Amino acid sequence: MDTTVTIRLDNDDKDLIARYARTKGRSVSDIVREATLAQIEDEYDLELYRQAIEEYRKNPVSYSLDEVAKLIETEE
Repeated sequence: MDTTVTIRLDNDDKDLIARYARTKGRSVSDIVREATLAQIEDEYDLELYRQAIEEYRKNPVSYSLDEVAKLIETEE
């Protein structure tokens, strides 16, 4: 089921988003939804990156692509 979400924008921002949507042949709703989900995904990816860097700093072990392929083969 679709749900409606209301956001408050000043007129300049509303006009900018509406013009952008028109140039892309998309609805404002699609543009705002996709931009919001992209932002969430970017922040999630950044957090995973930070966690991976922290883990690497605690245990700085790395593997070559060939080593990873062999590890995957032995787990199957």
